Amino acid sequence: MAKLENKSVLQFATFQSAVDEGFWHRLSSLKLNNLGIDDSPIPLAGFYAPCSHSQVSSHLTLLAESLPSESNEQSDTPTTSRGNRNKCSVPGILYNTNTLEDFHNLDRQSLLKAEAKKIWEDIHSGKAEEDSAVLSRFLVLSFADLKKWSFHYWFAFPALVLDPPATLVDIRPASQWFSSEEAESLSAACNEWRSSSSTTDVPFFLISIALNSHATIRPLKDWEACQGEGHKFLFGFYDPCHLPSNPGWPLRNFLAFICVRWGLKNVCFLCYRENRGFADLGLSLVGEAFISVSQGSKDLQHIPNAVGWELNRGKRIPRCISLAKSMDPTRLAISAADLNLKLMRWRAVPSLNLNVLSATKCLLLGAGTLGCQVARMLMAWGVRKITLLDSGKVAMSNPLRQSLYTLDDCLDGGHFKATAAVRSLKRIFPAVEAEGVVMAIPMPGHPVPSQEENIVLEDCRRLHDLIHSHDAVFLLTDTRESRWLPTLLCANANKVTINAALGFDSFLVMRHGIGPLSSTHNFEDEAVDAISAEIGSFSLTDTEGGQRLGCYFCNDVVAPVDSTTNRTLDQQCTVTRPGLAPIASALAVELLVGILHHPQGISAKAEFANSIDIGNTEQPLGILPHQIRGSLSQFSQMTLVGHSSNSCTACSYTVVSEYRRRGKDFVLQAINHPTYLEDLTGLTELMKSASSFTLDWDDETDEIDDSVVI
Repeated sequence: MAKLENKSVLQFATFQSAVDEGFWHRLSSLKLNNLGIDDSPIPLAGFYAPCSHSQVSSHLTLLAESLPSESNEQSDTPTTSRGNRNKCSVPGILYNTNTLEDFHNLDRQSLLKAEAKKIWEDIHSGKAEEDSAVLSRFLVLSFADLKKWSFHYWFAFPALVLDPPATLVDIRPASQWFSSEEAESLSAACNEWRSSSSTTDVPFFLISIALNSHATIRPLKDWEACQGEGHKFLFGFYDPCHLPSNPGWPLRNFLAFICVRWGLKNVCFLCYRENRGFADLGLSLVGEAFISVSQGSKDLQHIPNAVGWELNRGKRIPRCISLAKSMDPTRLAISAADLNLKLMRWRAVPSLNLNVLSATKCLLLGAGTLGCQVARMLMAWGVRKITLLDSGKVAMSNPLRQSLYTLDDCLDGGHFKATAAVRSLKRIFPAVEAEGVVMAIPMPGHPVPSQEENIVLEDCRRLHDLIHSHDAVFLLTDTRESRWLPTLLCANANKVTINAALGFDSFLVMRHGIGPLSSTHNFEDEAVDAISAEIGSFSLTDTEGGQRLGCYFCNDVVAPVDSTTNRTLDQQCTVTRPGLAPIASALAVELLVGILHHPQGISAKAEFANSIDIGNTEQPLGILPHQIRGSLSQFSQMTLVGHSSNSCTACSYTVVSEYRRRGKDFVLQAINHPTYLEDLTGLTELMKSASSFTLDWDDETDEIDDSVVI
């Protein structure tokens, strides 16, 4: 090889990074779902290939698979496939910080030295001979701003600094260095090396060319076997650089390895490059470098200095990329919507079950002031399946208090609330699975003409089917009697039922207890033997023997009746203080979330603050009360418990069993005859007994005892 007249310091083309969008998505998911605030280093796998274009260098690329899977984030290395000629795997490490300030305050020089130390140790231990990819270790610092979907990052490709530096003796295209026979044989050997699944992604190798021009390629561990094998000997590596006079960055640590491991001073190297997937000796380079072996090169403790931080447009500053504009708006909305919930799992509520919340199907009966607020709160908690039922239309007075409606919904006579609310929900969050049902709920005290009976019964059937197809039901209607049939159907189906009711300045939010019977039947099941089979399960107790929690009607001594006829305007409308509905709606949704996360679910007992009963079983979301009653006039709130009544007109065994026995006939009789439910449950007899009860007062004037037992 012709020597350069004046030896110059060997100059290397720096590595260039490229990060696929999928990497940032995987990192975001890993951060939110698994890592939380844990900022421990994360193992990476980067990928590069030999340069395959005369004008463009190859990049070290990070893909989604560069990171560990979410179920395997604690493993030593990411799970990557081997044997891909276009993806030579290189080990790396990621330091992902929790704040932008932490990112800027990282001790970059110390981190770079730590990675250089690993390379130095791998050289001395011989690990680099077995797995030559460790010579190209890399380092990434990052901060993921998951609110803005922007990512700050900085790559480093640690390179050991030889002292004194290596000098370049000569470098030229490989086609000018080999004879035609040698070039042909070497090209064939390189193509064979690259075609084998066991060696295609091995980036460093040995080349020997015999006197007969036959080229052989071997792994680094075969160094001893190569000695004296040929008259030409080269050290080859996959060169990502395209420059015609400079080798790529991987050669830096390769020379350090050769110098330390084998003590060579003159090194001939092949910068292997390709064209269309085959060896291109016209693009590849062969060079000769001279290395002065320093006295400390054999000392493991004498770690050379390291360089390698990637420049950003010629400056030593990190890079930043924003994916917000490139993301599909719906996908971005889904990620942003779940952000707060996933952050809760980092510290506040690690046991929060987002899968249960997103899969829960909620039926909202009433799309007025309460229904609008509850729907919004449910979406905020991650509930994605919501059905709203209402027969009313949006009036001009509604948009100010009912948050899902605007003036446009009031025009042309007003749009149906159920469908308008669904449109609004989808505008707010496109991924919500919302459905609107326009129908009226049959009510006791509102007699049905015979010609309309079939219509009412069809409404009953639709309501029955809706309740059975949902997991939780919210009673949010504006009259008491409209809650009766849903309460009965929920007790029959044993569904989670949440009730919210408003006064002028007071509210009631409560959860219904389990139903009195353990199984459900079809709407028109009139078989007496089916009821007999349920007798054994009749009880006022829950699954643990405690008394069942009551429903909205359990404390009533009269059946629900028509509350809308002959009423003044202020009595017909729900006149409440504007701040009341948001408070009650929020508490109603919090009750549902509490039930879904309680180990006993719908059967959970009523809990109170500082209750001895809850002991060490307190749930991460706090207590799970039965009733919450609040007053805005007093700015007060209290939790109460009311047990089920065997005279309840909605959830008692008598009513539920009669409904199962008689089906549609029972419903029609309850609707058309106001006193039927009172007669059925014994409330009529109870009222008669109360009316005939008299108190006998003792007229004697005995001295009153200080202590009275009541």
